[in-house]
This record gives sequence, structure tokens and C-alpha cells, in this order.
Amino acid sequence: MSACTTPPEGEPMLERSSVHVDGEQEALRYKWIESEKAGHDLGEAAIRRWVQNHWWGYLRARWLEHLQGKRFWVELDRGDFGLLQRKFHDNTLLLDRILDRLKSGQENLDILCWAQTWGIPMDSVIEILEALDINSRRLNARFDPVP
Repeated sequence: MSACTTPPEGEPMLERSSVHVDGEQEALRYKWIESEKAGHDLGEAAIRRWVQNHWWGYLRARWLEHLQGKRFWVELDRGDFGLLQRKFHDNTLLLDRILDRLKSGQENLDILCWAQTWGIPMDSVIEILEALDINSRRLNARFDPVP
């Protein structure tokens, strides 16, 4: 689902997308590719496998796009859109390092352990992690077929 909404005056037109619709398209592409490799239709099992193996990474990548203000995803918190453009200007290097770790699939605990190992000030790390609030941004795939 992509739609354009009328933005406030002076703001560019904003494309609104759905992680569920886009994610389902990704899962269908995966099913097609895997079915081609197998030489027959793998059906719903391929969709379930995509959800199991790829949904969380897919969702995290969309969440980061949302935080960066690159694309608005309707299921994600409106207040988070473009958050990284508005905050942490005084700590961009640390933010970049934390985002690199989040992109690679690390969780808050991994990041806290990394920061402690490298002697990075915990107050700054915790401030960024609390603002990002990754644990409250998890969504289940709505298109996951019943086993």
C-alpha cells in the first residue's frame, strides 16, 4: 500500500507505505525464487519460511528507513518518522555506531555489552537506545499463513 497524503504547507509530498503489504510482496518474491530453484511450487511453506527467517530483519530495515525519514511506514509510530534528523546532532558518531549494530541484527543488550567493553559512556548509549525504543517497535507479520 502506497499513497500520497497532503502535507502541511511547505512540506514535500510524503509517500505512505505499509510494512504488511510490502512485506507480503517480499515473501511472494521469495516463494517464487525458491519455487523456481526447487522446480515446483513450494506454496505456503515458502511464505512461512520467509516469515520465520526474514521478517524481523525486513521489519528492522523498514523501521530504520522510518527513523531516518526516508520512507513513512503507516504501521510505525508517526512521531518516530525522521527522528534521527531531529535528535542526537551532538552525538552522531555514537548514533552511527549504534545504528550499524542494529542493522546487523544486534539487540539492546548486545549494544550495552559492546559499549561497556569499549568504555563508551553508558549515559549516552542509554539515551539513544531509550529514544529508539526498539523493543516496542516489533510487529507480527499479518500475512503469515497458518501452518
